[in-house]
Amino acid sequence: MEKRRGFIINYLVLIIFVTTLVACASTAKQESTGEYVDDSVITTKVKSLLAADDFLKSFEISVETYKGTVQLSGFVGSQQAVDKAVQITRSVKGVKSVKNDLIVK
Repeated sequence: MEKRRGFIINYLVLIIFVTTLVACASTAKQESTGEYVDDSVITTKVKSLLAADDFLKSFEISVETYKGTVQLSGFVGSQQAVDKAVQITRSVKGVKSVKNDLIVK
């Protein structure tokens, strides 16, 4: 009886462990917890660098990150501002690609 109870407890622990791993794994449409945290860090770094740049800080540039791909959107005053925003974004560690949706007004 004691051995059976130990076996059942071990089996339940294994099921909980496997379920946790599966729940945290990423899919094509959903990020894992680690990817979400990494993307949040990338977004924060890009936003702070854009806000710290004297040339770009007057523009409202939105930044979103998903699995290392950073999307920039909003309106800027010149193509030079677009190029600089993309350059700054690419300089951030962890950025895999940049989707540039900035519009020159």
